[in-house]
Amino acid sequence: MIKRETYMKRIRPFMGNDLIKVLTGIRRSGKSVMLDLIKEELTESGISARQFISINFEDMRNSHLLTANALHEEILKRAGAIDGKAYLFFDEIQEVTDWEKCINSLRISLHCDIYITGSNAKLLSGELATYLGGRYVEFVIYPFSFPEFSELYHTVDPKATIQQCFQKYLVSGGMPYLANLRYAEEPSRQYLTDLFNSVQLKDIIKQNKVRDVDLLERIIAYAMMNVGTTFSATSLVKFLKSNQRTVAAETVLNYLKYCCDAYLFYPVRREDLKGKQILASNEKYYIADHGIREAVFGGNMRDINLILESIVHMELLRRGYTVTVGKVGNREIDFVCHRRGEKLYVQVAYLLATEDTIAREFGVYDLIRDHYPKYVVTMDELDMSRNGIKHRNIRDFLTAEEWG
Repeated sequence: MIKRETYMKRIRPFMGNDLIKVLTGIRRSGKSVMLDLIKEELTESGISARQFISINFEDMRNSHLLTANALHEEILKRAGAIDGKAYLFFDEIQEVTDWEKCINSLRISLHCDIYITGSNAKLLSGELATYLGGRYVEFVIYPFSFPEFSELYHTVDPKATIQQCFQKYLVSGGMPYLANLRYAEEPSRQYLTDLFNSVQLKDIIKQNKVRDVDLLERIIAYAMMNVGTTFSATSLVKFLKSNQRTVAAETVLNYLKYCCDAYLFYPVRREDLKGKQILASNEKYYIADHGIREAVFGGNMRDINLILESIVHMELLRRGYTVTVGKVGNREIDFVCHRRGEKLYVQVAYLLATEDTIAREFGVYDLIRDHYPKYVVTMDELDMSRNGIKHRNIRDFLTAEEWG
């Protein structure tokens, strides 16, 4: 079990207090393991495991607890037998009808510390905001970063070089369970395909009562194939029309939002760096785990440039940056990143193989006059930094403790 200190560092200050800790993220990204790590740390601090009440709502043995009233009653009964504070751990809470009423009541009526996980961003909208406004903290749990992946991959292949680890990461992605399959190609592909189907069925179709499943599948396929490519709802409507599917742009946007709510995709908006404003049209979408894309559609090595972009984008999110695509005149900077007053720019390319490529990737920064750090990230082994712009090999970039 990897310690995932990046997340523990953020969660730790809130452990033991009365704010509800909400762990969200794509299905199977390691949220349940995070609950185990929290329990482990609480135990080490002197809390008795007898004070823990843990329920996974995808376990059929708990199917009688899938309403707010039944769960509330059960927890009060179990907590009554605990001497001191109760620590409540609820996994995949969205399976419980009206769960937010139950959680809010337990927060008020019990001496307790509450941790919940869920696989849908809608968990924290609407009703929950009403019941728990200002009384929760959210932590998004992402699939493994490259350093986390390397740590586990070395338990399977201790002699693997960092280059071999990265080659494996490019096709396997960062879903934690793959280590249990020893990263074997066919079992991994099967697992990731089944996971994708589960996200689509449980977290998108069922959660949003999607009726036109064929349309949803076509939209997901288009977004997956065009990961990291600027496109608009209108361009997707035209594509669908060419495939004999007539659909409104609003429907396309709704279906894309459902996918983002299920953490399958992350939208990145465009920012006009001169006018300092967010642009309304043509977002980019990046996939939560590039291994799912390889398993379901293939082509990660063919689309290597887009996959490297996707990997860097997810690492920026892991490190707490808010990310936009920067527009300067008719040029684009892949990522403009903000975090608590810090700012940095990142360009991602496969290789700086020609003078034209070098001029393009470095030259876009000529239009930016500020002094924030500027990076070009590629697969090249040689450092081609110039004019104050830092060139980094992608492996070094992903494993660096800090950027700046």
